[in-house]
Amino acid sequence: MHEEQRLIRKILTESGNTWAVVGLSSNQERAAYGVARVLQQFGKRVVPVHPKAETVHGEQGYASLGAIPFPVDVVDVFVNSDLAGAVADEAVAIGAKAVWFQLGVVDDAAYERTRAAGLDMVMNRCPAIEIPRLG
Repeated sequence: MHEEQRLIRKILTESGNTWAVVGLSSNQERAAYGVARVLQQFGKRVVPVHPKAETVHGEQGYASLGAIPFPVDVVDVFVNSDLAGAVADEAVAIGAKAVWFQLGVVDDAAYERTRAAGLDMVMNRCPAIEIPRLG
């Protein structure tokens, strides 16, 4: 199995069920809203992270990763590439196991830092696309 596919499978099936979705708000028009719903249907607890700290899909939101008062397993990043590196660094700081950069989110330096810190990471992928491929 290709290394990236192995990592995708590991993050989705072995890295834990608490996913912080950075950029998730109650705006149903945004991709994060639908992807979060798919993650919930796959059995993941989805924690919204957005400056508005809105409750989304029944889960309390938080303004930042650092504000979440419980452990987070995976940080799913729905922000522009130029902001994503700081989110990846925060994911390392809170002790997450993995970071997932959504489609269109690419930061090679952040990828290298995150992997060097011991976290699994994928970039430019969508879990809602990858979950059906697990079968």
